Amino acid sequence: MAPADVIEFLVVSGLTDAATDLSVEPLGGGVSSDIWLVRDGATRWVVKSPLAELRVTDDWQAPVERSRSEAHWLRTIGRLVPGSCPEVLAYDDDRHLLALSYLAPEEHLLWKDELLAGRMDVAVAAAVGDRLGQIHRLTSLEAGLADEFATDHLFVPLRVEPYFERVAQRYPRLGDSIRAVVDRTMSSKFALVHGDVSPKNILLGPDGPVFLDAETAWWGDPAFDVAFCINHLLLKSLLAGHDPGVHAAAVEALFEAYVDHVTWEDRTQLESRVAALLPALLLARVDGRSPVEYLDADSRTVVRRFTVPRLVESPRGLSELLHDWTEALA
Repeated sequence: MAPADVIEFLVVSGLTDAATDLSVEPLGGGVSSDIWLVRDGATRWVVKSPLAELRVTDDWQAPVERSRSEAHWLRTIGRLVPGSCPEVLAYDDDRHLLALSYLAPEEHLLWKDELLAGRMDVAVAAAVGDRLGQIHRLTSLEAGLADEFATDHLFVPLRVEPYFERVAQRYPRLGDSIRAVVDRTMSSKFALVHGDVSPKNILLGPDGPVFLDAETAWWGDPAFDVAFCINHLLLKSLLAGHDPGVHAAAVEALFEAYVDHVTWEDRTQLESRVAALLPALLLARVDGRSPVEYLDADSRTVVRRFTVPRLVESPRGLSELLHDWTEALA
């Protein structure tokens, strides 16, 4: 997609009529999309276009129609939990172009940057869990969303194949265990799932956490979002200078704030799925299609030694897994 296409989209959408006065600046860091910052004087917009082939070292093809799910998720959650995501300003379903409100970085810190800098705030983790819980609870009560987000055909190539199936290929003896986790996840359909609740997709705004990049939106298992986020907090505890105990406390705070909103099932059932998902997700971010970029070889070895036995026999709950994780890192 060229800058001229971005400008034409904004003009046709009615967001501006001053095509010649616009500046279009590509934003870096996007693995799954081309992203531009567009300026018209003091007015700014963000425009996204999904990539058919993601920017990772492994081969990862992804359906571009996922942008439709993202636009719908953002509109839905913007209505139910105002302030928890950017506003959708325009969407072109034919060209898969999405225009969003611009959130100034001086007022919206990227959580990943804060974590990598060693600034783990337990209260922030609790706020993330609280807002995610609100989203799942309110969507679980919305009639019609299950049909509107029946996107198994997108969730499989975006999450199941690159994370779980890829790891099962590399560890054949774990195949049955990983497939059991997948089957349980795919059959537990309770709420609208974001699908990429990672610190890189969470801004810390003046009114609370703001969730970005909902391309993997799916009516399914809310435990996936919880485990996906916790997974990143655990992985970052492997970094030099980070205290695994503080990270574990942040995970506990996030989960406790989250489960206050769980009304669609007993919390113990959800917790058991979170605990079962975590070893698979930890291993996937080392040996799947999209390994995290910040772990060294020794840290990747720690992850493998920790996860393999816990995929053979799942932890009984999140507390047991956190205890074992902090012990392994001691």
